[in-house]
Amino acid sequence: MREPSQRISEKALELWRIYGAIQVGIMLLISIGFIVLTNIWDWPTWIISIPLAATILLLVFSVWLIPLVKWKRWRYEVTDQEIELQHGLFIIQRTLVPMIRVQHVDTEQGPLLRKYRLATISISTAATVHKVPALNEQEAERLRLSISSLARVAEEDV
Repeated sequence: MREPSQRISEKALELWRIYGAIQVGIMLLISIGFIVLTNIWDWPTWIISIPLAATILLLVFSVWLIPLVKWKRWRYEVTDQEIELQHGLFIIQRTLVPMIRVQHVDTEQGPLLRKYRLATISISTAATVHKVPALNEQEAERLRLSISSLARVAEEDV
């Protein structure tokens, strides 16, 4: 089986690393609180190493490793008949969405996506919503219009 040919924007790496850094920041605040409690309650000093080690592991995984693997695995392809999505970290999930099942297509853009000129496409069917994250704004708009047009054609053919 061949993989879908299209990749999401390379800017997604930087964006996901920022999300990871935010998680590390929260974990660091929790660790600092834990260290303060350790000093107040006179716990053994070695207990401080637990939250610090967890913070360092979170830093390595969520800022460096996970965004890289996620970006390498995320692929998509749109044909006249279907939309193919592939993503996942350890378990690769491949999804085929028949064009005839597409009900509507939306673009989403939060503050960080807007800063990096990225958008996420949401493809809604009767059963679920499929998302293609971190596309360039122009590509997202082109894809939204293309899928919408192809879904109308597929519906007319039935």
